[in-house]
Amino acid sequence: MDYKSSLIQDGNPMENLEKQLICPICLEMFTKPVVILPCQHNLCRKCANDIFQAANPFWTNRVGSVSMSGGRFRCPSCRHEVIMDRHGVYGLQRNLLVENIIDIYKQECSSRPLQKGSHPMCKEHEDEKINIYCLTCEMPTCSMCKVFGAHKACEVAPLQSVFQGQKTELSNCISMLVAGNDRVQTIITQLEDSCRVTKENSHQVKEELSQKFDVLYAILDEKKSELLQRITREQEEKLSFIEALIQQYREQLDKSTKLVETAIQSLDEPGGAIFLLSAKQLIKSIVEASKGCQLGKTEQGFENMDYFTLDLDHIADTLRAIDFGTDEEEEEFIEEEEDQEGEESTERKEEGHQ
Repeated sequence: MDYKSSLIQDGNPMENLEKQLICPICLEMFTKPVVILPCQHNLCRKCANDIFQAANPFWTNRVGSVSMSGGRFRCPSCRHEVIMDRHGVYGLQRNLLVENIIDIYKQECSSRPLQKGSHPMCKEHEDEKINIYCLTCEMPTCSMCKVFGAHKACEVAPLQSVFQGQKTELSNCISMLVAGNDRVQTIITQLEDSCRVTKENSHQVKEELSQKFDVLYAILDEKKSELLQRITREQEEKLSFIEALIQQYREQLDKSTKLVETAIQSLDEPGGAIFLLSAKQLIKSIVEASKGCQLGKTEQGFENMDYFTLDLDHIADTLRAIDFGTDEEEEEFIEEEEDQEGEESTERKEEGHQ
């Protein structure tokens, strides 16, 4: 690994050095011990062991019982085949040079002063960094504002503690909002199923109605058209209501999704002060969005269309008066027919006696 030539070519040596110290497996800075492969590429020993175990699932190296056979895997950087002996990745040579460079890099990073442009500065005291958080005013500020400025009488806290607290709170809000979005998606799916079942039930009752009317089509043609129109109107009203609900839930889901994306981007902000400038309002927006999921729903059995069914086992003379009715009306009709038949039977008996 030619670190010197890489650093000379780049205008920012520390940034370029960090890129050279990234493990191609975990995509993090190398974790000691670092091993060097025969192809001269480097890996964390743990990452090398992970890909070795994945490529050789039956290879064992137990305590007190060392495997007599080795294994092989391919370098993730150049695909060169690396052949291992019975010691596995523990037989690879450690790259002490890279490990020393990592120690020097970390020491250099910890001792480097923070650049003025990389940290928000106080508007009232231009040479002061924003380094504390005013709990009273709920805003980040600088030490000079606490001692001499507008926040002199306010309660303050270390910036890092508030940063971690609100970051955790925002993470919890995101989880809550994502869970809410899952519930909204479930409701949308249920509404779409309800729409489908409503269509199926409407189709079913239409077929049943058509089949029954076909028996006496000559008499019932006009009535049949009227009843079918009523079913269609009912179907359209229900479908319009369900589709309106679906649209409302879709709009809310879109808003929530955009809010989640904004919150996730905010979580990626490494600077505590920059994060805190917008975190409070963002948390408030998420809480309000999660409470706003109070849209309408369909009642149980909303898609049911059974009340449009008909029993056409009636006398032909009464067909013109048929309508969609309740069970009580049908029972009253049957009782009236029975009473009428009873009266006719009594009259016939009396005429026979005479």
